[in-house]
Amino acid sequence: MSIRAAIVGPTGYTGEWLIELLLGHPAAALTYLASARAELPNIAEIFPRFQSRCEIQCRPVDHAAIAAEADVVFLALPHKAAMEHAPGLLDAGLKVVDLSADYRLRDADRYEAVYQTAHEDRANLDHAVYGLPELFREQIAGARLVANPGCYPTAAALGIAPLLRKRLVRSAGIVINAASGVTGAGRSPKPHLQYAELDDSFYAYACGDHRHQPEIEQTLTDLAGETVETLFVPHLLPVDRGILETIYLELADEKTSEDELFEAFEQAYDDEPFVRVRADLPNIKHVRDTNFCDVTVRLVQRGDRRHVVVLAAEDNMIKGASGQAIQNMNLLFGQEETAGLL
Repeated sequence: MSIRAAIVGPTGYTGEWLIELLLGHPAAALTYLASARAELPNIAEIFPRFQSRCEIQCRPVDHAAIAAEADVVFLALPHKAAMEHAPGLLDAGLKVVDLSADYRLRDADRYEAVYQTAHEDRANLDHAVYGLPELFREQIAGARLVANPGCYPTAAALGIAPLLRKRLVRSAGIVINAASGVTGAGRSPKPHLQYAELDDSFYAYACGDHRHQPEIEQTLTDLAGETVETLFVPHLLPVDRGILETIYLELADEKTSEDELFEAFEQAYDDEPFVRVRADLPNIKHVRDTNFCDVTVRLVQRGDRRHVVVLAAEDNMIKGASGQAIQNMNLLFGQEETAGLL
């Protein structure tokens, strides 16, 4: 079986990595690149790495034309732009994997409050499936529209899920300190992302009100069966790729041992191809260019209190974006989940 794949918005970082991964996929072929640019480029002009490997000319965003040449379309677009195209592409019979935030939050009113824009496709929002395979694999397999998770929420959910599911930690008092490489901010030039500003720099931003916080809380609430609120503080690293999250949680039962915490992770991820439970501390260098999320847990005694500390590392461009999108495509078309990713 050859899966015909199209990308709408291929000139950003997520588009670049979708192309790279599709070029190496044993059962997929890249058939259409759609761009809204006034002057439509050859993709190798945008990313010279593709010269002699993928010199596809971008074409207009024409839903019918895309449907004639593709089975699945990846929307590598900013929020709001994605929902302008998803309805037409779905109506044309395509399966859609959306890498924006437009279909991640099930509550349209919450989306509008967080992203300060109207949600213009509430009908499709009702049947979009959140595309985190390790937690929602069966739902993804039968979906037509997959909301690819954000990079920060992916690491947070994978780091916390085993402990919440086993009720080993409390659903209150969760603190997530996260640090990401600069590609997480996108490819558009911004003054604070220039080399002279970013080099030798490390700082927090959007403290407590980052757009990914509601997404994290939605997933954790689903897992816990009760409302979960978190404190999420992101930081910008002076590197191009990688996310490291340090997560602090409170024990539900003070008698719980560190071995029991590790056992929860091992039971949850023993058969998962892309989550590695590590005895050492995860490092973004060890997950770069891979679809792995590395996780570990520690039980730290300080005075009379015992603290649960979870660490999770991933490549924000692969497991945090384009690699996970390919993983979702594999599920949609009954392929081995690891196809094109190992």
